[in-house]
Amino acid sequence: MAHGGFTWGHEKLGLALAWDDDHGVELGALAAGTVDETEPGPPLHCQPLVEALIAGGGRRRATGRLTETAVGSHLRYRSHSTSEDADSVALEITQHDEETGLTAITRIVSPRSTAGLRIEVTAVNDGESPVILEAVAVAVLAGAPTPTAVDDLDLLLGRSEWLAENRWERRPLRDSFVDLQLAEQPGDPKGSVSVVSTGTWSTGRVLPVGVLVDGRTGRSLAWQVETNGAWRWEVAERRAGAVVALSGPTDTEHQWTLVLEPGARFTSVPVTVAVGPEGGDVEGAIAELTRYRRASRARHPDNDARPVVFNDYMNTLEGDPSTAKLLPLIDAAAEVGAETFVIDAGWYDDGGEWWTSVGEWLPSTKRFPGGLGEVIDRIRDAGMIPGLWLEPEVVGVRSPIAKRLPMEAFLQRRGVRVRETARYALDLRHPAARAHLDGVVDRLVSDFGIGHLKLDYNIDAGVGTDLDADSAGAGLLAANRAHLAWLDGIRNRHPTLVLENCASGAMRSDFALLRRMQLQSTSDQQSPTLYPPIAAAAPLQMLPEQAASWAYPQPEMSAEQAAFTLVTAMLGRFYLSGHLDRMTGEQRALVAEAVTAHRTLRAAIGRATPFWPLGLPAWSDPWAALGLLDGDEALVSLWRRDGGAASTDLALPGFRGRQIDVEVVFPASLPQWTSRWDADRGVLTIEAAAAVPAARTLRLTAR
Repeated sequence: MAHGGFTWGHEKLGLALAWDDDHGVELGALAAGTVDETEPGPPLHCQPLVEALIAGGGRRRATGRLTETAVGSHLRYRSHSTSEDADSVALEITQHDEETGLTAITRIVSPRSTAGLRIEVTAVNDGESPVILEAVAVAVLAGAPTPTAVDDLDLLLGRSEWLAENRWERRPLRDSFVDLQLAEQPGDPKGSVSVVSTGTWSTGRVLPVGVLVDGRTGRSLAWQVETNGAWRWEVAERRAGAVVALSGPTDTEHQWTLVLEPGARFTSVPVTVAVGPEGGDVEGAIAELTRYRRASRARHPDNDARPVVFNDYMNTLEGDPSTAKLLPLIDAAAEVGAETFVIDAGWYDDGGEWWTSVGEWLPSTKRFPGGLGEVIDRIRDAGMIPGLWLEPEVVGVRSPIAKRLPMEAFLQRRGVRVRETARYALDLRHPAARAHLDGVVDRLVSDFGIGHLKLDYNIDAGVGTDLDADSAGAGLLAANRAHLAWLDGIRNRHPTLVLENCASGAMRSDFALLRRMQLQSTSDQQSPTLYPPIAAAAPLQMLPEQAASWAYPQPEMSAEQAAFTLVTAMLGRFYLSGHLDRMTGEQRALVAEAVTAHRTLRAAIGRATPFWPLGLPAWSDPWAALGLLDGDEALVSLWRRDGGAASTDLALPGFRGRQIDVEVVFPASLPQWTSRWDADRGVLTIEAAAAVPAARTLRLTAR
């Protein structure tokens, strides 16, 4: 039997692929670093790299998985090619299914700076009859993260909820699968751990990121699905070990079918896979995923500058801005060192009902009797970048735009506009919808010199639109891609304009958007004591420097309470609110101290990789911690919440056997916490002052 294979990668990442006459291309090895360069033998796991479900094709055997499809088993290797530049290497593999006429082209790109890669599949109908696609699995990895028994693996998955985002759970993978003692069974099991997101909130219930960890070796594999719409990922058990399959929308879960006419092609949503080194555990793969995100995001001046943002909404004006309310806030924000000032929701509303009036985006004359320009000028004169809130993809039922735009400019189901919580959803495939929003953005930039747009999205518009689409799911994916193209157009026309991503907090915080946006809201959570686990876990889903967690100190807070909420923003993108204008000079000085401290950390935050010295935070943990590792230095934010003991132990295995210096970065003006370092164990014991709740940000330097 003829077989073939090759290895590919760069000094930080290696993979081996193999195939033979009876099997398509399979990913035989994936490692942080190079792999054995000897020619791979025949496939080990009989698990195709590409799977596709089509009407009339089905699966090889009855199962609800993304894997074991008939098309996947029929694909055969045709060719491959490689390319490279100074920043990345690329691989393209072509396979063909003689039975259906489908050709699958897998494109893999890996930045040289990371053990991470991006994969997408283009399906081409080279046959003579239409093919109806029902699912395309864009990466299938057998024996992940190593060819080991499921009993040795842990799975990390994330759940989300409005006000309770980024809740991560680590559990033994065996807890999800019955131990069938497969050697004694006639075939592999048929179940899987399936994580599925439906609708237009891509991260509203579950998260497109997952991690597998080998408990024996500490090797880990992380992944993310890069789409601003519907997706699915799954982990299944086979004799060869765990199988990870990643997909965009499917027919079963998302009403997605696509008719591929002869000569037509469809490109899947992209996915990312990152591999951690031996002994790296979860943090190893997340570090590589972090490096991949940095290398892959769109270039923008804000990526390095990252100014401190004051936003008037949270626990402050809450959608009711006016000239009288804003002017003193602007002065106070400038005094504490804010560099951008964003006017949030309500600035366009004359009727006191901002929710249903969105869409036209003309400044209110009642709220701003001297014109919005008066307020914008005050922001600019105070040395800050002016910003505005927009919810561009929706039109309120009271907005004149709801009647002005044609029906075809909105998402529809059977000729009826999709309506959700008194809003209609724009379909950016339509030129009138795009022209309207382009005009809004261009006008705000030209008329007011807006330098920051907070782009919100507060509805879930459901499965999609069946207008000009083979299915509602196909219409949604096309609309999702039109949204991304619209964002690309904004960046091309206004290359310095900062775009902030928000969707009722972080209900749509996927990397398809974060690749294009400069910062991401982590939550709408209004309680400072509930926020720490959200902020601490956010770097699993996004870059630390993109994670905009709210700090909203108030004049009625004690100094410790104010410091607690200020620490929440310290190791991310500092995002400030609160009635600073009502504070005493001493209270504002504490806020200014936090802003100044954050500025000293900005460069390190943009280089560092996250770790969790108390483990991943659970929702009710009495202590929470987020660490950022930057060479011989670690930054750690610690929150002591209600019920927390006076001391806690931070695990710092990377510093074991060395001495460390401990410095309080913020707040230096409040009672100091004490520390005790056990170099042999790599454990730092922190003893807190008496106040609860309380928080500190520390700098740890190894020597």
